[in-house]
Amino acid sequence: MEIRFTKMHGLGNDFIVIDTRVEGAGLRSQKLEELSKKLCHRRFGIGADQMLLLYPSETADFRMRIFNADGSEVEMCGNGIRCFAKYIWDRKLSDKDVLMIETIAGIIKPAKSRKNSDELLVKVDMGEPIFEPEKIPVNISQQSEEKIIDYPLKINDREFKITCVSMGNPHAVIFLNDDISGFSVSDYGQVIENHPIFPKKANVEFVNVNNRNEVSMRVWERGSGETMACGTGASAAGVAAMLKGLTEKKVTVHLSGGDLLIEWAEDKHVYMTGPAVETFEGKIKV
Repeated sequence: MEIRFTKMHGLGNDFIVIDTRVEGAGLRSQKLEELSKKLCHRRFGIGADQMLLLYPSETADFRMRIFNADGSEVEMCGNGIRCFAKYIWDRKLSDKDVLMIETIAGIIKPAKSRKNSDELLVKVDMGEPIFEPEKIPVNISQQSEEKIIDYPLKINDREFKITCVSMGNPHAVIFLNDDISGFSVSDYGQVIENHPIFPKKANVEFVNVNNRNEVSMRVWERGSGETMACGTGASAAGVAAMLKGLTEKKVTVHLSGGDLLIEWAEDKHVYMTGPAVETFEGKIKV
């Protein structure tokens, strides 16, 4: 049996997009967790950080399900939803400039922004950041705290100060004085992701503050490892920097794959703007 797919990326964070309405019969015979592991494998499959599945929705324009390279299903992906929206617009599945996409994290609204050379920029209303420990979720002894800011977490030989935010999925943001370009993200990211205080694991962002308007970030994504970019991670890092008074309310986040613009607006919503790119289409036997 063959499944048709589209390969896309947002700043190098790459995805396999499949329209289940077209490939429904074939997908119904598959265990999606195993399918994602197979398709995302970079040696024996197509290769990607995540698999995105497009479904019809009763409450929105479309529904998106997201599976990591390790087969786990996750709530939300910022780079993924930009690619998802571009997929819909390019195929004229909707003529709306602002889409309503149903996710596990709720209804997310990507909107057409402006063209940057040949790239469409997509602006996404990421909703309000969540700080309550039980909602992120984070299990710490200080459950009375409204926000987790600079919480000390000892990992191996080093103590980190973590600031925790949910952008529909859990994030631990760490501001470093070390230059993140030479920092061992893999050594620490995986341990923090799986730390017992995170019952649903966590995405981990390592951040340098460059100035009041720019930060640089590397990210260890839950279930995928280090990726070139993470939209929810950039949003979480921007919010954490703003919360700590390190930056203004609008920042450019520099990632390995490129830049995202993050704004924490007066309506308390976070807005993320960045590109989405289609690389190729294909068929794969499963």
